[in-house]
Amino acid sequence: MATLKLDRITKIYPHSGGQKKAKKGAPEKKTNLQVTADGVVAVQEFNLDIKDKEFIVLVGPSGCGKSTTLRMVAGLEEISGGELYIDGKLVNDVEPKNRDIAMVFQSYALYPHMTVYENMAFPLKLRKMSAQEIDRRVKEAAATLDITQYLDRKPKALSGGQRQRVAIGRAIVREPKVLLMDEPLSNLDAKLRNQMRAEIIKLRQKINTTFMYVTHDQTEAMTLGDRIVIMKDGFIQQIGTPQEVFDHPANLFVSGFIGMPQMNYFSARLTKEDGKYAVSVENCSVVLSEEKQKNLAAHKVVPQDITLGVRPSHMVLAKQPGNTLSATIDVSELMGSEVHFHANANGKDVVVIVPTMSANGERIDSFHTGDKLNLTFSGNVCHLFDRDGKNLEF
Repeated sequence: MATLKLDRITKIYPHSGGQKKAKKGAPEKKTNLQVTADGVVAVQEFNLDIKDKEFIVLVGPSGCGKSTTLRMVAGLEEISGGELYIDGKLVNDVEPKNRDIAMVFQSYALYPHMTVYENMAFPLKLRKMSAQEIDRRVKEAAATLDITQYLDRKPKALSGGQRQRVAIGRAIVREPKVLLMDEPLSNLDAKLRNQMRAEIIKLRQKINTTFMYVTHDQTEAMTLGDRIVIMKDGFIQQIGTPQEVFDHPANLFVSGFIGMPQMNYFSARLTKEDGKYAVSVENCSVVLSEEKQKNLAAHKVVPQDITLGVRPSHMVLAKQPGNTLSATIDVSELMGSEVHFHANANGKDVVVIVPTMSANGERIDSFHTGDKLNLTFSGNVCHLFDRDGKNLEF
């Protein structure tokens, strides 16, 4: 159990001997990361306060700096700038073994010549604990993770999911203040991933520790995290609960990264008539909800060209054209209780998710490739982004 504070944490990887350095004072962009005279900046001004027993998930595309941040917390990477506090104690220069942190790796990292019991007991033996205490902790962790029957087996005799449970068990027997997990489910198939996600949620309820979890899978982030930290190119894009980042994305990147299928985007115009904001796309004009009216007015937003975002499940099929978006179906995917239409609307690719049966009993799956759709949406599901990609409401 512990609190963590990451204050302006920065990680710079120095240039290798043959690399050309950027001129001082003139940083340049290379592979989306900032390159300076000192090196490549992988993590920039990372600020985060983690409460005791909180489950924090760092999520973002490959190369965004999330694993590097986790490794700096673990002490496996040197911190280039900023300060890291665990329970109020500055630990920048504290050895990893003295930080009271355990880490679960993507590759399991089990000793192949040791049994499951020996793998889990190993970190406790290094601490010179008594045999009785080691036995108690190992068997307790094995029971929690439902791997008691595998204690005498070696890793090669286990499935991927079982090996990951052993790796988690080896971490929790230490009863660490903080448990770090670096993409622990990425090596598992889809069914096992779903099962292990549920196991981690159960585990979180059984042990009193603070979790910091790294993934590129937004489904894991949404289902596991108390709060999500979304990263891109070394910068934090947004911090919030899963529902907050889904309902109120801070910018275009977050709106596209969170939510499956991805949000639909349209080139639109934000207008204001008689004190009311509305959005116009093609022949479709929609007055925004009262909440959005207040948010835009509070920020003194003026009429302008915008990028309008609407999630696929918030698109609505209209019976007749008229104040609607016209679209042509390219692909129709029947998913049982719902159908996904991939369509072309005014040159834009859009996805529309609708139930297979409408309220009046009409079978939606009767639509086929090439059919026309009339699309609309309500004023409370619009996401409004300026030309720089910032959400105009916040």
